[in-house]
Amino acid sequence: MKVLGIAGYSGAGKTTLLERLIPALGALGQRVSVIKHTHHDFDVDQPGKDSWRHRQAGAHEVLVASDCRWALMHENRPPAEPDWRALLARLDGGVDWVLAEGFKHGDLPKLEVWRAANGKPVRYADDTRVIAIATPDSAQLPVPPAAGVAVLDLDQPQAIAQWLVSHSGLADWDGAAR
Repeated sequence: MKVLGIAGYSGAGKTTLLERLIPALGALGQRVSVIKHTHHDFDVDQPGKDSWRHRQAGAHEVLVASDCRWALMHENRPPAEPDWRALLARLDGGVDWVLAEGFKHGDLPKLEVWRAANGKPVRYADDTRVIAIATPDSAQLPVPPAAGVAVLDLDQPQAIAQWLVSHSGLADWDGAAR
């Protein structure tokens, strides 16, 4: 399994890249799972539904299943920052890639999404775990990337997918920090 963080500041285009990268990897025969980190209080459940009522009653976990899908809701009581390694352990280990969106401080290899128009600083200058940068205009990068850090065209998800597959060893996951 390959594990790669898709990192960058809000508004850089991480989700849009993932929407385009997942099918591009699929076209190359790769199976992909995603872990999404958010800083917001979110709910995938609907108030009043049985599963929501079970959680409100204090259930630690509620698993909802149908013939089409299943979802596990786990309550962090008390609230705690999610650990990407623990989340990774809950996923199907038979996929080729796990793309983790939003764990910009995590100790996993990362592809940074950066846009000058977003007005945010780059992260790769201070994060040795960034293996590639996806940007629409590499000429606008304010700091030259370190040797070995690839610069990819954000608007070419097929090329990014091909680069990832051909450099997949950079994202090998064996359960230990890299």
